[in-house]
Amino acid sequence: MTRPTPDLIAGVPVLFVMAVDTEYGDHLRQRINPLFTGIGPVEGAVKLTLALAQMHSLPKLIVSLGSAGSASLMQGEVYQVTGVGYRDMDASPLGFDKGQTPLLDLPIRVGLPLRIPNVPDATLSTGANIVSGEAYDDIPEDMVDMETFAHLRAAQHFGVPLIGLRGISDGAAELQSLTDWTQYLHVVDARLAAAVDALSQAISDGDIEL
Repeated sequence: MTRPTPDLIAGVPVLFVMAVDTEYGDHLRQRINPLFTGIGPVEGAVKLTLALAQMHSLPKLIVSLGSAGSASLMQGEVYQVTGVGYRDMDASPLGFDKGQTPLLDLPIRVGLPLRIPNVPDATLSTGANIVSGEAYDDIPEDMVDMETFAHLRAAQHFGVPLIGLRGISDGAAELQSLTDWTQYLHVVDARLAAAVDALSQAISDGDIEL
């Protein structure tokens, strides 16, 4: 695994992290060189942890970005994550609330305090399953993905703050094929790139202090 190099955003070293290059379109390619961690919470946690452990100097910020599903949010729009939960965790037979990791001092939904001005907010649920159709009814968060919570836990281990940016690629209709996910990725790419530009401006203006 090649040691990742953070991008300089308004003079600040920022490590951008994505699952796969399928979500890495022409607009993002003009702006960032992300670390790809693979799909799912396990791959996301392992690859980002390894990358951070190998870096000579840690970034000032990690940005986890890519696509997400939602049955309620606007398809193609990009949202910044205000809080993220881990839907795979269910120790309720032992008396813990669903989503709460036993013996870990974290809330069920972990808040992300940094905010990019003028990028809409949403909550996020991370898990290893693809959510579609009626399965959204069981998820209290606004959108779903497969990596952000894992990226957050790796970032927390190294004491680096994290921002989550997710573009809604699917969820308005039941998924039938891979193209139901990929059809809006070009729109998501352009809007994620605009969010990266907004992040750069926010750092320059002092709205985000690192």
